[in-house]
Amino acid sequence: MILPIACIVEGHGEVPSVPILIRRIAAAHDVRWELKIPAPIRIAKSRLLKADELERAVELAARSTGRKGGILVLLDSDDDCPASEAPQLVGRIQQSHRDLLYAVVMAKCEFESWFLAGAESLRGHQGFPNHLTGPPDPESIRGAKEWLSRQRPGDWAYRETLDQPSLSAVVDLESISARSRSFRKLQKEVIRLCTQIEKLAT
Repeated sequence: MILPIACIVEGHGEVPSVPILIRRIAAAHDVRWELKIPAPIRIAKSRLLKADELERAVELAARSTGRKGGILVLLDSDDDCPASEAPQLVGRIQQSHRDLLYAVVMAKCEFESWFLAGAESLRGHQGFPNHLTGPPDPESIRGAKEWLSRQRPGDWAYRETLDQPSLSAVVDLESISARSRSFRKLQKEVIRLCTQIEKLAT
């Protein structure tokens, strides 16, 4: 059985990174079936928040799965609270696409905050020092990309399109989950989508 999951993301780095994370989460939770993840749809968050834009993106994502899979919307919360903003997006999807399986997850404050939560597992990877230690409260850091850049020697700045997928493939998921509420939300929603898709297909 194949479980299709389409993704809507906002950053260039998330296009290759989010499928990596979804597959790793599914494998860690013993999802038995093969995941089919079309190339994520990338749309700026500022555009998605406009009237009808999220709804159009969800419809496009649904078509990419033949309307038989799940849809994951993953955005950065930036300075907003995920607990208050995400339900608003869920409500919009409910009104326009009641027939679909979907989830909305917002990383607090940004996707790279999850790397800060799992920083110790990045030691020795991509130029990070062997003594790398994450901040006490990784989800309170605004400017996670800059934090990552400061941890590497010289002018080796964090590059989203190169580093994000590479780090997504090696960062320890249990470490992130222990320190990041928004990542636990991602794990929960990925497993829920997989379970519901499987039930509909059997």
